[in-house]
Amino acid sequence: MKILVTGANGQLGNEMRLLAREINDTYIFTDVTTPEGVETILLDITDLEAVRRLVKEQGIQCIVNCAAYTNVDKAETDEAFCRTLNAKAPQNLAIAMKEVNGLLVHVSTDYVFGGDPYNIPCREDQKGTPTGVYGQTKLEGEQYIQASGCDYVIIRTAWLYSEFGKNFVKTMLNLTATKPQLNVVFDQAGTPTYAYDLAAAIVTVLKDYAAEQPATGYSKTGIYHYSNEGVCSWYDFTKVIAALAGHTSCDIRPCHSNEFPSPVKRPAYSVLDKTKIKETFGLKIPYWMDSLRNCVSQLKVKNVDNE
Repeated sequence: MKILVTGANGQLGNEMRLLAREINDTYIFTDVTTPEGVETILLDITDLEAVRRLVKEQGIQCIVNCAAYTNVDKAETDEAFCRTLNAKAPQNLAIAMKEVNGLLVHVSTDYVFGGDPYNIPCREDQKGTPTGVYGQTKLEGEQYIQASGCDYVIIRTAWLYSEFGKNFVKTMLNLTATKPQLNVVFDQAGTPTYAYDLAAAIVTVLKDYAAEQPATGYSKTGIYHYSNEGVCSWYDFTKVIAALAGHTSCDIRPCHSNEFPSPVKRPAYSVLDKTKIKETFGLKIPYWMDSLRNCVSQLKVKNVDNE
């Protein structure tokens, strides 16, 4: 197949690059910038005609949308652009795939939840109750895709991290190495997601789609949840990050969310129920601590290489 990946220079996009090296399919990586030494085609996914043109020129059969506006706090004052990238752009991709009878794999977020109190893992058919612009625009993006009539697999994920870009793991590795004391929120619970694992799950979806070769609609079209297995708070997450890195001198203390004022109320409990994606695609999902250990090991190797 010919597969177009948007947001290819982000965390998930870079993991898709790594996996693509081991796959016979043809991958076209796009973004709004072209870093030196990284093969990237310029594509503005907010421009429908540009998307249509590239899909036609390259004979694209699937799009994996890794692009998004993800600055949760800034979104509150940058609503128009956030909506353009998180809602309108996915609609453009869905329209383009509908026109060629292709598949759109779109990455969404646990932030579509949060307005109602939850104490059991969130299921795919649960009503979205976003508490801020970021979550609202991501929910709108899902709705536009569903309304387009294209074949789609929407994957909601949470707490994404990797060796690439800026993320919580890399920030905490730095802070626990340089600060004598650190206060971290303990009253928000969820599950970390290693971007490599999510990318591997997406590849499984693409392989399934290729095997089915649907003529009248992909039988597995729908919304799915994916994160690593298990549950933790940001405090627990940080404690394990520090332990794996050997950063024992930092005193990590639990604190409440209200000690870090924010323009957005973040979900207090956004654990995702992954039963559907595991049963549908036969996935075995790694435990969050095991995946975190793999990521920290990769970062240690990179640091040694850079010295």
